[in-house]
Amino acid sequence: MTEQLTADDWIQQGLKALARSGFTALKADPLAKAMGVSRGSFYWHFADLAAFHAAVLKRWREIAAEQIIADVEAADDEPLKALLRRSFGARLDLERAVRNWAAFDAAAQAAVRAIDRRRIDYIEQLLAKRGLAPATAQARAQILYWTFLGFALSGPPVPAARLEGPLDEIMRMVSA
Repeated sequence: MTEQLTADDWIQQGLKALARSGFTALKADPLAKAMGVSRGSFYWHFADLAAFHAAVLKRWREIAAEQIIADVEAADDEPLKALLRRSFGARLDLERAVRNWAAFDAAAQAAVRAIDRRRIDYIEQLLAKRGLAPATAQARAQILYWTFLGFALSGPPVPAARLEGPLDEIMRMVSA
C-alpha cells in the first residue's frame, strides 16, 4: 500500500482477519504483513493491542447493530420483516468470531452483552409498535433473539430460497 493508512484501515483489516481467522489473528505483525506495511503504522494509530481490540469491538457494535437498525428504519418494508430478512440473510462469520472471542476475553464479552441488550431492546420496541403488550413483547423479543443466535451459531448459511418459509413462520409466531 502506498497511501498513508488510517486507523479505520487497520480496523477494517482487523474485522476481516477476525471473521476469517478468529481473534488470535488480531495482532500487529500478521495484520501489517497482510497490508504490506510495517507494524510501526499500527502503533502510530493505536497505543497498544488493547486499544486496537477496543476499536475493533466498537466498530463491530456499530455495523452489527446500529447500522442494521438504521437500514431497517430506512427500508420501505415492514420493520420487523426487514430486520428478519437482514439478520437471517447475512453472512455471520464475524458474529461467530466475536462470540468465540468473548469466551476468552472480558472486553469482548462486555461488547457481546451490550449488543445483545441493544438488539433485544430494538426487537422489543418493534413488537410493541405492532401492538403487543409490554410483557409479551419482551418475552417474544427474547425468544426471537435466541432463535437468531441459534441460527447464527449453527453453521453454513441457508440459501435464500429455503429461508423465506421459516422467516414467514417466525413472523406469524411473534405476531400472533
